[in-house]
Amino acid sequence: MYLKKIFLFLFIISMTSNLFASEEIKSVKEHQLNFFTGNFDFSDDKQKALLVGFQHQNENLVRETFLGILSPITGGFVTENSAAYIYTGVEWNVDMGNLLFTPSFAPGLYHEGNGKDLGHVLEFKSEVQLSYSYSERSSFGVSYNHVSNASLGDKNPGANSYMFNFIKNF
Repeated sequence: MYLKKIFLFLFIISMTSNLFASEEIKSVKEHQLNFFTGNFDFSDDKQKALLVGFQHQNENLVRETFLGILSPITGGFVTENSAAYIYTGVEWNVDMGNLLFTPSFAPGLYHEGNGKDLGHVLEFKSEVQLSYSYSERSSFGVSYNHVSNASLGDKNPGANSYMFNFIKNF
């Protein structure tokens, strides 16, 4: 039953992603994988934990919208306390030469494990990332995110995290 809810959630998100997108589709000839590690909920001394994760920029697809150029993303992370978060959403890329500023928003599903109780299974991740491209295919970056349930649950403590990113285009 739980697995069916996950697939239904991901299906609804993928079907509604066209709401803010125009019909013009631009092709990108690369996939992008972002591998990251950092500190989950660093602002809560009792709950902070190491995390590792990955993110994939959707295959060959960007869309021009009234918000600028958007890219679909999908990813997830796990913490040392067995908490896990999987998500799908959008990112905006602001090119500044060798630097790239990337804000993103992604709803997802959170499993507490032995980690922090965030109050609901549905959580929303807002993130900013700054990366430096040291070659045509590779970048290093730092990012900060906030995961919160937007007061859907009985409680909404949220979690603030920072990560170090290795980004590979292929």
